[in-house]
Amino acid sequence: MRLSRPNMHLVVFGGGGTIGRQVVAEALSRNHHVTAVDPFPDRIPLENPNLDIVQTDVYSVDKIAGLSQNADAVIVSHNPVWEQPDLFESVLERYPFILEGVKEARVPRLLFVGEPATLFVEPGVRLMDTGLIGDDSALRMLGAFYLDVLCHEHDIDWVWFSPAASFIPAGRTNTYRLGKDDLIVDPNGQSTISLEDYASALLDETDAPVHHKERFTIGY
Repeated sequence: MRLSRPNMHLVVFGGGGTIGRQVVAEALSRNHHVTAVDPFPDRIPLENPNLDIVQTDVYSVDKIAGLSQNADAVIVSHNPVWEQPDLFESVLERYPFILEGVKEARVPRLLFVGEPATLFVEPGVRLMDTGLIGDDSALRMLGAFYLDVLCHEHDIDWVWFSPAASFIPAGRTNTYRLGKDDLIVDPNGQSTISLEDYASALLDETDAPVHHKERFTIGY
């Protein structure tokens, strides 16, 4: 693990989600002040003097900008596709709201919990082109935002952190590998990572930036 930069103010959109809760916990363990934003605050079973929980949605540029004011970095783990029936509207319209709101607040860094669908499994072939993820519209819509919007964004220092194809209950191992655009697989051809290792790597990147305006990925 890289050395942690103490006392950062981090805003985590989607802090009550499965990944978001782990990200919030990891950030608090590093003595950061965290504002966790989620429409369902009961999903954040954490108490810490450095934690503020805000109950709200994130579908307003002005609201996002207000919540992001004075943050050192914003982490987006919010996944509206699970809460909205219209996937296109949820992601391809509302994720840009988050992007624009954070830019308006002049936050220096924006980190997204990404998806594995756009990772390459061989030259020119992405995971979403193989049929291995089925008709997972959520992953495809997130991938579309990354490819069609974020990859053309030049006005903020963003990162898209794609996890492995599957999360597994392996706990913290600290034995993962990092890559850029290719799906990471183990000797058995499996692409996996634990929530704990994913969150640790994301906070390492938050504390000591290595990637800028690009995607990177993780796996065992």
